[in-house]
Amino acid sequence: MGHALKGVKVLDLSRVLAGPYCSMILGDLGAEVVKVETPDGGDDTRKWGPPFQKGVSAYYLCANRNKKSLTVNLKSPEGKDIIKKLVKENDVVIHNFKTGTMERLGLCYETLKGINPSIIFCSITGFGETGPYKNLPGYDFIIQAMSGFMSITGDKDSGPQKVGIAITDVLTGLYACIGIQAALFERERSGLGQKIDIALYDSAVSALINVASNFLMSGQTPEPLGNSHPNIVPYQTFQTKDSDIVVAVGNDRQFAVLCRLMGLTDLADDPRFATNPKRVENREVLVPILQKRMMEEGSDEWIRSFRANNIPCGPIQTVNELETDPQLQERDIVHSIDHPTAGKIRLIGSPLKLSRTPAKVRYYPPDAGEHTNEILMELGFDEDLIGFLRKNKII
Repeated sequence: MGHALKGVKVLDLSRVLAGPYCSMILGDLGAEVVKVETPDGGDDTRKWGPPFQKGVSAYYLCANRNKKSLTVNLKSPEGKDIIKKLVKENDVVIHNFKTGTMERLGLCYETLKGINPSIIFCSITGFGETGPYKNLPGYDFIIQAMSGFMSITGDKDSGPQKVGIAITDVLTGLYACIGIQAALFERERSGLGQKIDIALYDSAVSALINVASNFLMSGQTPEPLGNSHPNIVPYQTFQTKDSDIVVAVGNDRQFAVLCRLMGLTDLADDPRFATNPKRVENREVLVPILQKRMMEEGSDEWIRSFRANNIPCGPIQTVNELETDPQLQERDIVHSIDHPTAGKIRLIGSPLKLSRTPAKVRYYPPDAGEHTNEILMELGFDEDLIGFLRKNKII
């Protein structure tokens, strides 16, 4: 079987997470991705750890499979020439330098468009290329703080909390990937490339979804609700006799079934709780009643009962429990692959399940500069010139 993006060539000048995550998805879907790194150590995440496996960072491995690595000094005239030669042959350029950096390097969109009018140029920055914050550095933690994420995460006792992963980087990588694929699709009609300006800040605020909508409609500042939902009750964690579980009741019919299974049928007919708006209004009364009953049985008993009657629920699993989860095993989400330095490594694979053109883990995350000679020789460089460039720390 083929690959959905077979034949698409991506030149990835980004590092750390948002950009590499985007290009990895494109690589999973079959694009040819060249990762451009600095000659003095490569992507910053190669040094982020522990854990390391034979010197290879787990963080780096998470976002860099299905790529080749080329080291180039972008500040040197020769290095810039290499990039420009590659732009002629590529469909997409991705970078996540600070606003203005590509202009200072002489590698901005207008310059590259002059070399290849069909190039799709994706700029990923913290705050975008316009506005008063455009020159500020953007890191996930800062964006989570500024975007409202932290103000609604945690509870009144915990204070503001960040999400446990770099969620704004992941969201931005996904938006960038969507934008690139849309631009590729449009190019089939126009024959022209375009510039995509993606910001972590914009991406995070867009992901506030119903929380932002609630504010825009009501004017009330959203408060942190811990593991509760602002618009649905009961939709939260409950403590059972032996652990915590999540119950997510999405409509009045499900609530009536829940009450029956818990032996609390009178609650479903109580006008304070009969509809979801009323349950939200009276959550402080309802939730303690449900919590008291939950404590009388263990998690397994509740989950078996609820699932048998189509009440959405689940255990709160730790990351190590995912490895033996039969659902994930069936979905083939963890992949083993040989790495030339780290040895046998395991990676979380793509969640994209395409029937004819499946996403695949084709190549291990490369060592820094592993494919430099190969890529330059394909551009017409001979061994003597490559040796000269390497001696002068241009590659």
